[in-house]
Amino acid sequence: MRRREFITVLGGAALWPLAAYTQQLERMRRVGVLITFPENDPLSQTIVTAFAEALGRFGWVEGKNIRVDYRFAAGDPALFKTYAAELVGLSPDAILASTPQAVAAVRQQTRTIPIVFVLVIDPVGLGFVQSLARPGGSITGFSAYDPPVMGKWLQLLKEVAPKVTRVAVIFNPDTTASRLFNSAIEAAAPSVGMTVRLTPVHDDAGIEETIAAEAREPGGGLICLPDSFIVTHRDVIIAAAARYGLPLFGSNEVFPRSGALISYFFDIVGVYAQAASYIDRILRGTNPADLPVQQPTKYSLIINLKTAKALGLTVPPGMLDLADEVIE
Repeated sequence: MRRREFITVLGGAALWPLAAYTQQLERMRRVGVLITFPENDPLSQTIVTAFAEALGRFGWVEGKNIRVDYRFAAGDPALFKTYAAELVGLSPDAILASTPQAVAAVRQQTRTIPIVFVLVIDPVGLGFVQSLARPGGSITGFSAYDPPVMGKWLQLLKEVAPKVTRVAVIFNPDTTASRLFNSAIEAAAPSVGMTVRLTPVHDDAGIEETIAAEAREPGGGLICLPDSFIVTHRDVIIAAAARYGLPLFGSNEVFPRSGALISYFFDIVGVYAQAASYIDRILRGTNPADLPVQQPTKYSLIINLKTAKALGLTVPPGMLDLADEVIE
């Protein structure tokens, strides 16, 4: 073989891996997304839009080089299992799962498809990852709710409603890691002069009964755990809290925007957008085991001043100054 022909062949061989990599990126990819909220909830639609826009910033365009299949479990344990099986059956390149229930359901169906999670408290304790820095396996994502934050909830509720001496913690034990939240809340309560009553609920009637019981004596308040069932039933909770004149600390920003008194939380929609960065890296060949679990770094304080006035509460000016959003 002449020298020029040899160089041409050698150069072509060197380009084979690059060509293969380019072809790999150009082929249509598929991603499954299991969202914990109902499909018709405005929060769900905002999440879908933010996630799609975030993927687009990384070059992934629906119908062009990626297909995203969404499922909405609406806080229903049975739907988590059904939709997890459906998504795994589509053989996606990766799955985004929101809340521990979604992760557990998907994990039961596959140990090989990469999973990126959001809205999961204590992923190490739940056994999803080996450690935050080195997840191991095929699962990684974005954790939430450090225990000190639960103490902050009680402190903020006491500041805005100083007469509250006890709180009923509302949660559905079927759809939240309630033990982790409740133990942190119970540990922090004495430091702010409160007692805690744990009140599991499973339906609207249970919600009504719990809130009515808390209102029978003065000094009552309410805290909602970050739970897909609770978020789905927030209108019932907020209406009952208003009817019985109880200050309600909501688990995330949708609560005060819907009429609850206050919330202190990270940006739920933003974390889905963050998760798109991990989906992008996995689609480009990164092993999930090499992507550290990230935790929230910024929380937002939201106060509904209209609700405070209806409850006869005067929010301290210093607290209003600290608020990221005041609803009037």
